[in-house]
Amino acid sequence: MFRGPAALHSWRDTVNRAVPQMPTDTWQAEIRAELANLEEIALATKPEPGDLPILRGVEVHGISIPLLRAIGGDHLIYLDFKQRYDLERRLREAEGAGRAEVVAGLRKCQQRAGVLVADVSGHKVTDALVAAMLHQAFLLGAYYELDLFGEITTRLFEHINQRFYKSTTLNKYLTMVYGEVSEQGKFRFFSAGHPAPLVFAGRPGRIEHLPEDQLVRFPPVGMFASNAYMDERVDPGPLGYKRPYEVSEVELLEAGDLLLLYTDGFAEHGGGRYLDERAEALLEAVRAEPAPEICERLRKDLLAFAAPEDDVTFVVVKKTE
Repeated sequence: MFRGPAALHSWRDTVNRAVPQMPTDTWQAEIRAELANLEEIALATKPEPGDLPILRGVEVHGISIPLLRAIGGDHLIYLDFKQRYDLERRLREAEGAGRAEVVAGLRKCQQRAGVLVADVSGHKVTDALVAAMLHQAFLLGAYYELDLFGEITTRLFEHINQRFYKSTTLNKYLTMVYGEVSEQGKFRFFSAGHPAPLVFAGRPGRIEHLPEDQLVRFPPVGMFASNAYMDERVDPGPLGYKRPYEVSEVELLEAGDLLLLYTDGFAEHGGGRYLDERAEALLEAVRAEPAPEICERLRKDLLAFAAPEDDVTFVVVKKTE
């Protein structure tokens, strides 16, 4: 039977009288312990140094700077297919089964690495829970994608979008960019409400925004329902369905060219002035350095420029030959 406000109020009073009340200090200690436990779990999803992709002709490195504690709403995943998966065994099995499409996909993965950068709305410790949900969904889905297709397709992200649409609210959304870089310097990606990648190229180097006709933009993950797969159709409500995901592409042409992936904490750092006034000169000064050194110099320069007001994450992809 439906209980009205008075009945609910009476029920809460009964529960409060029945359950022993903890002293304030004890409650605070309990909360601190729970937050520390959440932080420990979320830290386990952060990339380790050994997760960095190793590709011929391309370097990849990134840095994440949480605003408040050791974790926050930004998230970073590297996907070196050769290190994370047994591609040789997968190839043998696919060839033996006559699965030509899977073989072709796996051979592409031998010369590619993936990078996922996500930004949950908010930068509290508890926002890392949403990032951890994405982390596990993406990596679990990647196994099935390789089984089915030999490579990661937009189908995975349609499923992820649908799960977040069903399990999060409009005020707790996340943006994401996922892309794969080849040994030849081609970067294929899609962006869900996330800042588009920037290219730093030329002599002297200039930051170049990708032309709008080269970008396909989509809303943040979970904001609109997907209708790409029959068994996941849901009532989209007044907002309607989103369009099926499509892939954009950009290419690093010469050795020394850089691609920059980042969250809005980087784009808006110092009121947006760091990216507009400082980043280009810094990248020109350090472009000859390896990607890890470029990232470290960016980090130091960014923090010297202004105190962060949000989580900050950025990834440098450098063509080396």
